[in-house]
Amino acid sequence: MRMFAAYRIKSALAALFFIIAFPVLSQQPMKFDKEPLIVQTASGKRLNFIVEIADTNEQRARGLMYRKEMADDAGMIFDFGVARRVQMWMENTILPLDMLFVDSTGTIRNIKENAVPYSRDIIDSMTDVKYVVELNAGIVGKLGIKVGDKVMSATTTKRK
Repeated sequence: MRMFAAYRIKSALAALFFIIAFPVLSQQPMKFDKEPLIVQTASGKRLNFIVEIADTNEQRARGLMYRKEMADDAGMIFDFGVARRVQMWMENTILPLDMLFVDSTGTIRNIKENAVPYSRDIIDSMTDVKYVVELNAGIVGKLGIKVGDKVMSATTTKRK
């Protein structure tokens, strides 16, 4: 009987540990490769960024969650592998973001400005896209990025 009680106590303590530790473990940094990315505007401006690449399911699920800061010329590109309608949200994302929804030719098809941190509201690409580029909120307006502008990077130019 004592052995059974000891087992139950150990099991309960292990479960408690995972309940407490899981949120902390999920916030641990994830490794992302980086690459230069250029937004070529219709007005002829070439805007330069360094973006992290999220091209696995695990990386796309994590994205920029838990980040407290990001350089003005930084961002993240999500590569979905195939063109499809994409839906995203901002749960566990501290930074307000601008999102560029980009098709397989590198053309920006939709833009979501100032996505609200921690929101569970769905942000929909509204059309088939292959990539989403996330930048700090306000960058789109400040730099004049528009639907129809082009995005170029090693990720958007590789053939799969």
